[in-house]
Amino acid sequence: MNNSPILVVLGGFLGAGKTTLILTAARRLGVRGFRSAAILNDQGSELVDTQYVKDSGIDADNVTGGCFCCRFSDLIEAAERLAEYAPSVIFAEAVGSCTDISATTLQPLKLHYRNEFRLAPYTVLVDPQRARELSASGDDSDLSFLFHKQIQEADLVCMTKADLNPDYPAPTGVFSEVDVRYMSPLTGEGVDAWLDEVLGAHEQIGGKILEIDYERYARAEAGLAWLNCSVTVTLTKELTPSSVVGPLLENLEAVLTANKIGIAHLKVMDECASGYVKASVVRNGEEPFVQGILDASPAAIHELLLNLRATAEPDVLQTLVEVELANLPGGVAIRKMQCFSPAAPKPEFRLTSVVTQQ
Repeated sequence: MNNSPILVVLGGFLGAGKTTLILTAARRLGVRGFRSAAILNDQGSELVDTQYVKDSGIDADNVTGGCFCCRFSDLIEAAERLAEYAPSVIFAEAVGSCTDISATTLQPLKLHYRNEFRLAPYTVLVDPQRARELSASGDDSDLSFLFHKQIQEADLVCMTKADLNPDYPAPTGVFSEVDVRYMSPLTGEGVDAWLDEVLGAHEQIGGKILEIDYERYARAEAGLAWLNCSVTVTLTKELTPSSVVGPLLENLEAVLTANKIGIAHLKVMDECASGYVKASVVRNGEEPFVQGILDASPAAIHELLLNLRATAEPDVLQTLVEVELANLPGGVAIRKMQCFSPAAPKPEFRLTSVVTQQ
């Protein structure tokens, strides 16, 4: 038997629920007696999700500075590091603005690393509300182009957030061409069935290679500014992590909305001596999704990570965020700040035909 770990690559637009699915799936696999690990991916560094996954007790690594396609060697190195912990399954979460995963990541894995890793079907997650927004009649935006390409190359498509969306979008357009599953990574609905499907035996994985207009792909990625920063806050009065994260996220959302800046994903994580809290929104005006140790006691020193993807010029976005950080009630030391528009994708490998599984 091949006892090498199964590599489960996950795609999907920003805020689709990829990290939440990894955490829920890892817990379900733990009940079955299987160990899991995770690789997170981002255009920048200082990742909220990597720290949150580690704090949740899962071995985690990350690939930063570009998508899996542009950092394929880094993906392999991260997977090999995690393989030392002997996981049965390694989840690999691609950047939410990434597509062309089949040609640039799945096919090279099948061709060069079939003995090191067993590959699961490529699953793309879809937020139903985002699907409504980016599948609207007449929407020919670059982000809509990117969203639809993600769905078209998937082996499996999963509509997420079943707990919030009792009425899913009708399977028109691109969704009429794929077999859609339904789940809630938060409540666990549909997760066991998905695990059974992706971890079973498969004859064809990464069965599609798309024609991608790379100029348009580059425009779509560059349409969002990416801001990542790490901050140490020394408060004048002790506060709980929730009391720091809540107002900060609320104020950031309000100032972005006032400046007509669309939020694609905003995540804030606070760690202090008594625990940690993570809060996020994936669009303007949305109620925050909060996770972590919500009853952590007050503390004076808080370590913050902030990741923001939004439709703005990078310098404008950075200035707005710096103002809100400066308004925190205490001394604020920014350890690292990145704010940029991603460079055009340049894959390490790009295969033009599907590699047959042996």
